[in-house]
Amino acid sequence: MASLLLLLLLAVSLLLLPLAHSFYLPGVVPSDFQTGDPLHVKVNKLSSTKTQLPYHYYFLNYCKPPKIINSAENLGEVLRGDRIENSVYSFKMRIEQFCQVACRVTLDAESARSFKEKIDDQYRVNMILDNLPVAVLSQSQFYEHGFQVGFKGREDEYFINNHLSFKVKYHEDPVTDSARIVGFEVIPISINHKYENWDGNNTQLTTCNSKTQNNAAQERISAGEEIVFTYDVSFESSQIKWASRWDTYLLMNDNQIHWFSIINSLIIVLFLSGMVAMIMMRTLYKDIASYNQLDTQDEAFEETGWKLVHGDVFRPPSNYSLLCVYAGTGIQVLGMTLATMIFALLGFLSPANRGGLMTAMVLLWVFTGLFAGYSSARLYKMFKGTQWKRVTLRTAFTFPAILFTIFFVLNALIWCEKSSGAVPFGTMFTLMFLWFGISVPLVFIGSYLGFRKPAIEDPIKTNKIPRQIPLRAWYTKPIFCILIGGILPFGAVFIELFFMLTSIWLNQFYYMFGFLFIVFVILIITCAEITIVLCYFQLCSEDYNWWWRSYLTAGSSALYLFLYSGFYFFTKLEITKLVSGILYFGYMLIGSYTFFVLTGSTGFYGCLWFVRKIYSSVKID
Repeated sequence: MASLLLLLLLAVSLLLLPLAHSFYLPGVVPSDFQTGDPLHVKVNKLSSTKTQLPYHYYFLNYCKPPKIINSAENLGEVLRGDRIENSVYSFKMRIEQFCQVACRVTLDAESARSFKEKIDDQYRVNMILDNLPVAVLSQSQFYEHGFQVGFKGREDEYFINNHLSFKVKYHEDPVTDSARIVGFEVIPISINHKYENWDGNNTQLTTCNSKTQNNAAQERISAGEEIVFTYDVSFESSQIKWASRWDTYLLMNDNQIHWFSIINSLIIVLFLSGMVAMIMMRTLYKDIASYNQLDTQDEAFEETGWKLVHGDVFRPPSNYSLLCVYAGTGIQVLGMTLATMIFALLGFLSPANRGGLMTAMVLLWVFTGLFAGYSSARLYKMFKGTQWKRVTLRTAFTFPAILFTIFFVLNALIWCEKSSGAVPFGTMFTLMFLWFGISVPLVFIGSYLGFRKPAIEDPIKTNKIPRQIPLRAWYTKPIFCILIGGILPFGAVFIELFFMLTSIWLNQFYYMFGFLFIVFVILIITCAEITIVLCYFQLCSEDYNWWWRSYLTAGSSALYLFLYSGFYFFTKLEITKLVSGILYFGYMLIGSYTFFVLTGSTGFYGCLWFVRKIYSSVKID
């Protein structure tokens, strides 16, 4: 079996070799440029925080090269809607150019309408030079991604930014006299260019000199209007080293507030977790000592509390096969998340590696299917289940099928909007292959290995006749306890969640993987502890139906996450289109559902360990 698994993993590695480059940072080996070396600007998608619908650059009537060449894109870039292509903008290293003509375009009615719509929706143009995205330096000295397509003036007039003033920053090596690019800035300007005789790129523009350029009229957008696209390029020596060139791009938030909020959250959650752990340990030791003392004094008939339900606490719950499916899926999500964060901490998934994070998550999800099958089979056999193949099929298909269905519907909406964010058929086929061809077999292999293991024995025998559960107070009823239990885990990630949503929906880089890892560890500890505490109170009230409740207690934090995403939508975003709103809540539903499986499984396994531990520590006649 081990050799079969090794051969399968080897075959998968060969099949996924074209995607493997996404784990390596593009440009890890720095590019050294000599004076006069050609530099070619690549164009990326048009993006908007208002619509969340990306479009490829040539969706608008911009200057096109003789042949449009798509750059190699990994799986993550395609899923993110990146479309990297060549452009007409090119220049030479450390050779400044002034007002170079790129092309002229005459707008028809459709082109003019498209430009106006993109300006209304606040679309920005993204370009890349030596793997650095172009940025606009704001008044607050922070970089803004890309530059605006244009702007709207008075009386519903639209103006296009048809002149780009590039600034390339470089770090010079005094030994070899070579240079490395460490910055790529642009100042977009709208100029209504004038000329006497058109001679292609050699045309002499009367609006291109230091006196007239700043005072030139702005270029309006209207049907039949002729637009001349131009660009400048200047070079500036910088003390920034190549290894630190991304630092400026990452300084887009108020770091003092970010650090203070994260540290404050960590201190509060750690303090609460320590208090909960201390109280639980002291209470449990006292209970166990008391029960054992009663047994020695032949006073077991006076036993009360959680020991009273020892004959029913390990009774299999209703629909335990579904519980096994979700518990196994949670282990898969946990493994994927943990491995992804480790790769991110090691620097393999930095923002310089476009699409690397998404690709890593997809591939790690596929390979961790082995753990999902194994854990679900072990739990199912503990419940004395016999139909392990049916449980394995449900483990392999339930969670991915729900996610894929939502994703397919959202992708259809994006496709109807003619957005580049729509996943192509080839990529969809790749995802299906990863699911059916690799993930499903790995789930079956893991399930087979898990079911061959000896069954986990309960520390206490279960009575044949179920014990009647006494009437409960309103504050011990399942719905109330479940909703209360999700507050603390959500509070553990609340601050970090804000920054993550900002980076995803407001087009900013997220790079605090160290803090994210710490918050993730605290989330796991908090889910386990809050579930153990509430489970203990539940057992003390002689209610032994803890299996599903332990899963739902920690998993209910996903409900608060989804509600907070709605609050974030109405307070921080400016989305007005119906399709964009559906996309937002659809993707947040996927994220919340995944969060539910992760936290629910963590709470369930923590509670399972706790229950087995306490009932194996007392003497039962």
